[in-house]
Amino acid sequence: MSITASRRTTSVIAALAAVPLFVALSGCATASSDAGSGGDSENETVKIGVVGESDPQWPAFVDAAAAQGITVELVDFGSYELPNPALSEGEVDLNQFQHIVYLAQYNEASGDDLAAIGSTQIYPLGLYSTKYDSVKDIPEGETVAVPDDASNQARALLVLQAAGLVELKDDGTAFSDLADVDEAKSKVKVTALEAALTPEALPDVAAAIINNDFVEEAGLSFDDALFTDDPKDPSALQYVNIFASRAEDVDNKTYLKLVEIFQTDKGVQEGLAKSSGGTGVTLQTPADELASLLKDVQKDVSANG
Repeated sequence: MSITASRRTTSVIAALAAVPLFVALSGCATASSDAGSGGDSENETVKIGVVGESDPQWPAFVDAAAAQGITVELVDFGSYELPNPALSEGEVDLNQFQHIVYLAQYNEASGDDLAAIGSTQIYPLGLYSTKYDSVKDIPEGETVAVPDDASNQARALLVLQAAGLVELKDDGTAFSDLADVDEAKSKVKVTALEAALTPEALPDVAAAIINNDFVEEAGLSFDDALFTDDPKDPSALQYVNIFASRAEDVDNKTYLKLVEIFQTDKGVQEGLAKSSGGTGVTLQTPADELASLLKDVQKDVSANG
């Protein structure tokens, strides 16, 4: 998941609170796509919402799409809360920034029915620190920051548990939140921030879980991670990043062609490897499998309130 956000430089610690929120966009603009529901992938313009337009895969993708007669216009958003409402309102035609769990939770919270039409990569989620060189060096009672959006917060807590820093009630799930941290049995305290702000919190906390998109922007290397989860674990499939469309566009030939280009173009794949420090795992999961997975995860989200 990726960002070119304008950073808030006011005291980060003052913002330390878990406020998972889906922000609705005001107004409704009409997207400039000429694709339509059929699409013939010739001389068309498709707006794609992203978080991190400067990532190296995107120029390669735009060029590769142009070679196939498709003009891609990237629309860069400053936080994860914005691209899905923009897609729903028709301000963009597709977006590519989120994983299955995030989309499932968005759909359930908003009553929307956005669809997953193509997979990109699974990225590891890592724990970083500018104060300590290893997990074991983090003192008891220190504070660790995690993202505040529900899906990434739960995953972050599972990372902290695997690292031996917290203990979660009932061993934790993809729906755990701060209330599930057993403080009496945990080594550290946990606080939640908007995902884009966890890197900025590093001077004020012992460590932070930082989404892949923000690692290099924070002046860190992927090799600096003290601990990560394993993107190759079968249970990680629900965290595969995806192209999302509106439900009525799942069979749009142009959009599916763009997915194919992203998955197979050499320049795009080289850009992805660069932007993730080689840590991402590329998947070409069939669209029907993604749809089934999204449906199952949404059921779990609904069942877990």
